[in-house]
Amino acid sequence: MSEKLDLNEIRQEITLLDQDLLALFAKRRALTLNVAKSKVQQIRPIRDQQREQELLIRLIKHGKTLGLDAHYVTSVFQTIIEDSVLNQQAYLQSLANPDIQVPTVSVAFLGDKGSYSFLASHRYFSRRAEKIIESGCQSFYDILQQVESGQVDYGMLPIENTSSGSINEVYDLLQHTNLSIVGEITQPIEHCLLTSVNTSLDKIKTIYAHGQPFAQCSNFLDKQSNIRIEYCDSTADAMAKVAELQDDTIAVIGSEEGGQLYQLHALEQSIANQTENHSRFILVARKSVDVAEQIPAKTAIILSTGQKAGALVECLLVLKDKGINMCKLESRPIQGRPWEEMFYIDVEANLKSFALQEAINDISPHTNFIKVLGCYPIEHISPTSVPSSEF
Repeated sequence: MSEKLDLNEIRQEITLLDQDLLALFAKRRALTLNVAKSKVQQIRPIRDQQREQELLIRLIKHGKTLGLDAHYVTSVFQTIIEDSVLNQQAYLQSLANPDIQVPTVSVAFLGDKGSYSFLASHRYFSRRAEKIIESGCQSFYDILQQVESGQVDYGMLPIENTSSGSINEVYDLLQHTNLSIVGEITQPIEHCLLTSVNTSLDKIKTIYAHGQPFAQCSNFLDKQSNIRIEYCDSTADAMAKVAELQDDTIAVIGSEEGGQLYQLHALEQSIANQTENHSRFILVARKSVDVAEQIPAKTAIILSTGQKAGALVECLLVLKDKGINMCKLESRPIQGRPWEEMFYIDVEANLKSFALQEAINDISPHTNFIKVLGCYPIEHISPTSVPSSEF
């Protein structure tokens, strides 16, 4: 006869184990801060991917002896490693920029609570500040104005999405601002169809959303018949509208996490065209930041070359000759100068590096205009790969 199991006792035991795990995570995080302090003294890079790979292989082998599969162990510890790297980077940046380390920051972003910009802002500052003063805005222009005027410390702006591409309005605004890009963050975009009351998909007649989510969920929307589309200034505005109406025939496209702030629940999940859907956000401020040499950095540059034949190619060849990786090239028309383009270039290099300083000097003669928009730490942490033979 099998032993009778008490579900409450089992759950209580799991809860105690979870609390033990959290205590261990906190202890491990504290130790990684000491690692960062050691690397400062020895001037060593934050990441050592060979050691990370050796660690993962060792953990996978030990996990197998405990009945844990390799994919599970890899997933858990890649998340832990990412957190460790980001915390070490934040520590080094606090040393490089002691004047901006304050417990409270103010941030302007598009929309209100629950918008993807709201979520990105809170995620970015979760390891950098104790409190965030939020300032929701109705346009990207308003965000820049609030930062430029000193009403807030920072502005969070979406710059590109893996599904719908670049946010052209933001690129155009960057031509005319004196603000500096001081950070970036990549936010997972998990679009859901949210409703305020219990209903079914066949009852939905109207869907509210910002223009970007509509574009990113076009395949799902094309399959729906007799649906009216209502555009809103932001995802937060759309969610607030649906929450207010309490109607079983309307829905909104947004994140489940953001929807919870408005007591909305998911009617349909994962409705984006691409399963892997991410938006990259940039953080702007009135003052530029220094990036510690041990941290992988990105520098954003804008330039125009006029109508000179081959001028852009010459600029890019300079980067190639200096061994500098270009990770983004975008062009936008220059207002008032027909057929002329402003080029936006992101390179993986620290502005203080000799190679990039030389490159900028060599590029300048080929341009009519060149300006550095900012240098900031690379926030995206690429997972360390593990040989397939280990799985």
